[in-house]
Amino acid sequence: MELTARCVRDGGWWIVRVPEIRGLFTQVRRLDQVEPWILDAATMLDSRPPEGYTVTVVPELGEDLGTEVANVKQARERLRADEREAASINRRAAARLAAEGLTVRDIGTILDVSYQRAHQLLKA
Repeated sequence: MELTARCVRDGGWWIVRVPEIRGLFTQVRRLDQVEPWILDAATMLDSRPPEGYTVTVVPELGEDLGTEVANVKQARERLRADEREAASINRRAAARLAAEGLTVRDIGTILDVSYQRAHQLLKA
């Protein structure tokens, strides 16, 4: 069963409500405490073992802050995609340089990576 832990900040606490199970709410100091507390409470209220649940923690931050956090996550994903693309281009360039007969050390120098990294690129 999928549970959505909706978390709202109140002073030094997070107030957590789970709409999928009536009466399931708690409060925690930190978001990393939400899942174990919810699993424990859900097993008592719903009589399923903890393995029967999947908990999604949803901090409700307000529109402005929520948008900013979403922007950060999108920027990170773009960065990861750019890194994957750069790695692919790096491997192709290393392979082409090797096909031209360059040494692994020269490939490393040309691509501005260590000799060991150039060797890894050629093995990938």
